[in-house]
Amino acid sequence: MEKVSIFVDVQNIYYTTRSAFKRNFDYNQFWALATKDRKVVNAYAYAINRGDEKQIQFQNILRAIGFNVKLKPFIQRSDGTAKGDWDVGITIDVLECAKESDIVILVSGDGDFDILASTVREKFGTKVEVYGVEALTAKSLINAATRYNPIEGELLL
Repeated sequence: MEKVSIFVDVQNIYYTTRSAFKRNFDYNQFWALATKDRKVVNAYAYAINRGDEKQIQFQNILRAIGFNVKLKPFIQRSDGTAKGDWDVGITIDVLECAKESDIVILVSGDGDFDILASTVREKFGTKVEVYGVEALTAKSLINAATRYNPIEGELLL
């Protein structure tokens, strides 16, 4: 069985599926597809903690599916903008887990991860599968992946 590590950029997926389809990502269906005939060695979902009840329930659902949920506090700046970015944390975790994985699955459309995908493939010989909303996924990330899976149809609620 291939060993797989999964990394989900929760905010990116929430906003891209809402923007493109006005629907939500089906984490249960994704898990079933991504893990079929594979051994999960790591599974992380990266989210922002605003402390509201609906988010806490959602995070508990992710945990029940099998994800280790990593939370970062929501930061509201004085100018009204917000900060809540997991790019560095995701990158560090991917680089640490790639050594023990046959496949790294990155669920994000963020083009900043194209260098990460290329590095994982070249340095560790690990396959990189990317799931993202096609219209909102950076072409550079799609090109850097071993395999690209568009989020559509059965992956939406």
